[in-house]
Amino acid sequence: MDNTFNDFLKDFGEKVKTEREAKNLTLKDMEFHTGIDDSDFNKIELGKTNITFRTFLKVAKGLKVQPKKLVDFDIDLKNENLE
Repeated sequence: MDNTFNDFLKDFGEKVKTEREAKNLTLKDMEFHTGIDDSDFNKIELGKTNITFRTFLKVAKGLKVQPKKLVDFDIDLKNENLE
């Protein structure tokens, strides 16, 4: 993964963590609400893992937010190698 994609994962993770903390939810709470192991959820928040679309939707549902709220940032796909 190149820098732009890593930046995307990091930005996504930061948005997830901000939403979780704003709702006073712990990683264990998110495990309960999403079925995603708390250590794996932590990796998502740190931008250390590339998640599936299904997992993305589980995260949004667990946080009770519209999915678009978690990806509301710009990324330059013109120069992005998604291979």
